[in-house]
Amino acid sequence: MDAPDVNDWISAVKAQPDAGRIGMILSHQGVVRGTSRSGEPVTGMDLSVDRARLAEVLAEAATWPGVVAVRAWVNEGSLAVGDDIMKVLVAGDIREHVFDALQRLVALLKTEVVSETETH
Repeated sequence: MDAPDVNDWISAVKAQPDAGRIGMILSHQGVVRGTSRSGEPVTGMDLSVDRARLAEVLAEAATWPGVVAVRAWVNEGSLAVGDDIMKVLVAGDIREHVFDALQRLVALLKTEVVSETETH
C-alpha cells in the first residue's frame, strides 16, 4: 500500500470550509527502527491493522477538544528497517489541543489498531 503524501493532506485540510479554525497542524511518521526498545537488533516488523477500529478511532479523535481534522494511514505486512509504519495528521485550534490530540491518537493507533511483531 502506497503511503500518502502528508503535504497533500495538509493542502486538503487547509481547503476545508472550516479551515479558519486551524491554528496548528502536526504530523507523525512512524518508521521501523533497526533496534528494539531494549536495544536488540531488529531486521523488520510484521504489521497487521484492524481497519474497522482505525475508522472508529479517527471518528472519535475528530470530536476531541479543538480538533478540526484528523488523518491516518497505517502500513501492513512485512516491513523492513526504514519502512513507514504509519502517518498521522492532526489539525486544530491551539497547540495544547493539537499536541494532546496527536499524542492520544498515536497511542490509540499503537494499542488498539495495530498489531506488530519485530523480526530478528
